[in-house]
Amino acid sequence: MNYYVCLHQEGIASIAKLIQKAHTNNYNVVATSINANMLPMDPFETDPTYPAIALSALEWNSKVIFELSDVEVDSPNPNLREYSKAALLRDITWAEHLQNNGSVMVRIRGPTNDNLAEIIQSRTKGNWFIHVPITNPELATFEHRTDATESEIEKAQQVDPWSWWNDLRFAVKHNAKVKVVLELTDSDRPSRETVRRWIGEPIEAIIIPSSLFVLNRSNFYVLHKEWQTIIGHFISVRANIIISTKPNDKAISQYADYMKKLINDNCDTHTLNNYENMLEIPLQPLCDNLDSYTYEIFETDPVKYKVYQDAVQQVLLDRVSEEESKRKLTVIMVLGGGRGPLARAVFNAAEITKRKVRVYIIEKNPSAIRTLSNMVKTLWSKKDVHIFSKDMRDFSPPELADVLVSELLGSFGDNELSPECLDGALKLLKTDGISIPCKSTSYINPIMSAVLHSNVFQLTSTVSAFNCGYVVLLKNIYHIDNPQALFEFTHPNRSTTIDNTRHKQLSFKVQKDCVLHGIGGYFDTVLYKNISLSINPLTHTPGMFSWFPMFFPTQPQTVKAGETISIEFWRCVDPEKVWYEWQITEPADAERHNVGGMGYNMRL
Repeated sequence: MNYYVCLHQEGIASIAKLIQKAHTNNYNVVATSINANMLPMDPFETDPTYPAIALSALEWNSKVIFELSDVEVDSPNPNLREYSKAALLRDITWAEHLQNNGSVMVRIRGPTNDNLAEIIQSRTKGNWFIHVPITNPELATFEHRTDATESEIEKAQQVDPWSWWNDLRFAVKHNAKVKVVLELTDSDRPSRETVRRWIGEPIEAIIIPSSLFVLNRSNFYVLHKEWQTIIGHFISVRANIIISTKPNDKAISQYADYMKKLINDNCDTHTLNNYENMLEIPLQPLCDNLDSYTYEIFETDPVKYKVYQDAVQQVLLDRVSEEESKRKLTVIMVLGGGRGPLARAVFNAAEITKRKVRVYIIEKNPSAIRTLSNMVKTLWSKKDVHIFSKDMRDFSPPELADVLVSELLGSFGDNELSPECLDGALKLLKTDGISIPCKSTSYINPIMSAVLHSNVFQLTSTVSAFNCGYVVLLKNIYHIDNPQALFEFTHPNRSTTIDNTRHKQLSFKVQKDCVLHGIGGYFDTVLYKNISLSINPLTHTPGMFSWFPMFFPTQPQTVKAGETISIEFWRCVDPEKVWYEWQITEPADAERHNVGGMGYNMRL
């Protein structure tokens, strides 16, 4: 995604001159007020948007954000309310005439926005940017008042503009075209938790007043470190920048240059950007054969196979002493060989430890077998290696294994049926044999993400979208509380009665008023001893990207700070399939999702 840096100025006589000025000073977009007159034949001289031919259609749509008149359409005074509605509708009509799919921005100043919500719902053209202060604007007035009492200040601090936005969001039924433009203020810096919560919202842009900039020793305008950090968080979730200045400000090019540098410093440019917030149905490698493209993505992970190699290395050192190394052979079976990265890790480990290994590669995908056969001929011709085109559960080995090595784990640990596969492969292992990995644990936590909710909602016409679990690179999310352990599986499972069904209820504490949109899912795995891999946000293995988290959607509900969220989760098994069911039971009892695996299941 390309960011834009927008110049916002009032009191401009000509929109064309403003765009020229912005372009000259390194801005991509401009924002300015519409001030449409009641009488179309007699436009206000103060409105810079007349006439329509001042810009081309392309420029109106791509280079201008219209700020609608700051009127009170929800005023308790009926006369003022009607006047304000008429003025706002005039602005909107003119904006829609100029832009066929543009953007209008409207400021909200309080908790009551019912009429505004009605107007937004009735006008479906283009995007609506809701201009929200990050903290209560009333707090700024106390800086200039000596008579403000402590109770007045405390009362103002308790007013949370996020709740104004949240009420409006529900009133417009979570309309995906309604986004937030968040205004920062130099009088009140937001807390870390406030910033984290806003990151879970559909942030279009942040407004930075020029008063936030300070001159450094080199006589260049910069931001204080604290503001750099806060703005950096918003940039990292693709928020655009709007610089708000007075028309006579001489430093506007410095602000733009500085913000573009900050964007470069804080935005990720790796190849995974295209996957951010994109919902994907989890892979089913047990019943579907993976294609070469998918294998290649996995193989480019710079961390995972090195950690597997470390685990195999440690196993070989533990099982074969230095004295035995020349004569003792370790039989290793790679379950699900793919295009060979696990086998490569095993051979590397054997070479480093100078231990003898015989490797059996079991792979059920006939297309992958062709690649593996070529590797045996060209790379591993001198290795003791044997390939079998078989499902590991149906394989009858020529000898039993000392070590089983597999990477059957999905984003939720067991969601690619590693318990069922490894239980079925138990007959391949010696009684003292070990499995790499030897344990996997899934984790969940409640999360807020308006973007993910919108993405799920858009799927509801074609699938039972709220009964599916999705793999997704979580970006615009707020962790309502930290993840907790859910289900655990150990391998080899030598229990006489194997039961892979699970059920657990977990409770989480809400830190700040927010909206619960669903459940995040993660896992960690112990490969061997203290060698592990994790996508749990608290313990994530640095640099590893083989697995994105899971997202289990729920219908949105507002939750309050201090409340408890209780989540019940089930792992269900029948002869044909495995599936999850999930339900929010506190603070309010909600529907149980995916009953009977109606929307999403893993086929055996």
